[in-house]
Amino acid sequence: MSNLRITAGPFTFPARFETALAPKTCEIFARLLPYTERVIHVRWSGEAVWIPLGDTDFKIPAENQTSYPAPGQILLYPGGVSETEILLGYGGVCFASKMGQLAGNHFITITGNLDDLPKLGKLVLWEGAQPIRFATA
Repeated sequence: MSNLRITAGPFTFPARFETALAPKTCEIFARLLPYTERVIHVRWSGEAVWIPLGDTDFKIPAENQTSYPAPGQILLYPGGVSETEILLGYGGVCFASKMGQLAGNHFITITGNLDDLPKLGKLVLWEGAQPIRFATA
């Protein structure tokens, strides 16, 4: 079931919160909806785009963490060794920063239009930052 719609650049993706696996992360992020920002291409993690959030402190615990998100899985890294960020994998990813490997909370999964994820990644890589919007469906 998709309860979110993510618009990134010219692409739209249905998505769902992973409330059973990351309840606190989902609860806190849901309060921010609609959430609008820009994505840029990752530096160290592979095939992903990210939203750098600097020193933002969501006060989110570690839950449902992974360093290897599948395409369409969205992570929130609550900060610590590196800055707070949201990461969206579109291909092979080993989540990392200049400090080394990281693990983020997998809290959203894209449920459709997965063929457009690599197109989004290449658009961001070659043409730069793209707007992204998370909203209820």
